[in-house]
Amino acid sequence: MFIMANGVKYYVEEKGSGSPLLFLHGFTGDTSTWSEVVERLSKNSRCMTIDLVGHGKTDSPVESNRYSMKNSVEDIKSILDALSIKKISLLGYSMGGRLALAFAVQYPDYIEKLILESASPGLKTEEERILRIQNDHKLAEKISNNGLNEFIKFWENIPLFASQKKLSSSVQEKIREQRLNQTPLGLANSLKGMGTGEQPSYWDALNKFTFPVFIIVGELDEKFCLIANEMISKINNATVFKIPEAGHAIHVEKPEKFGTIIEELFLIHKRRDP
Repeated sequence: MFIMANGVKYYVEEKGSGSPLLFLHGFTGDTSTWSEVVERLSKNSRCMTIDLVGHGKTDSPVESNRYSMKNSVEDIKSILDALSIKKISLLGYSMGGRLALAFAVQYPDYIEKLILESASPGLKTEEERILRIQNDHKLAEKISNNGLNEFIKFWENIPLFASQKKLSSSVQEKIREQRLNQTPLGLANSLKGMGTGEQPSYWDALNKFTFPVFIIVGELDEKFCLIANEMISKINNATVFKIPEAGHAIHVEKPEKFGTIIEELFLIHKRRDP
């Protein structure tokens, strides 16, 4: 289905019934990245997936500031309100994890539990943010100047995704097709508007979370393992799952393990309900 959110037409999928669980994909992803996990979890949960702005079947506005974290947070709220949802478990991966964090900071009363896969609260210093903005703008220019095919060849070979080279050729091809299904405008503006350098730093807000937070990282993703360790030192009710032999995209590299973790989180929650 399509839902209008503040002038942007979003593509949204729903499957199953029960406690609502919203999935937010990463950069170059779309709703299909969650298909295997949703198939499993929808037996007991109302699973919702969204093509984020500039991705998949959702609109790709011309103005890059329309992709900002602030605007994207308001879009998520608008979608939840359109679906009459006031309490939700929110699961975000990478860029989607940063958006999930931003939403939780802005609208904590909506959050039942927050599940973060390979996500960061942002950069701590102005110098780091300026450098990252410069790099993201260079990447955006690469997309605009060289086209989507060349960018995807570059993107799938960055060190962050090295562990995905161990996946079967069919799975790697599926990931590539998903990435090639994007638009140059959407990806370029996503980098400019919602890149890590553009987002505010949420480190100082973590200690205000009163809901449970679950952080999932792959042990091969050393950078995000360090980030996860620092995050749990600041969050009152946080748990980290470190997945062996997995890199950045655990739901892709270890879908069975990932699905089991999410499923168990919901079963534990149900047992604790009065």
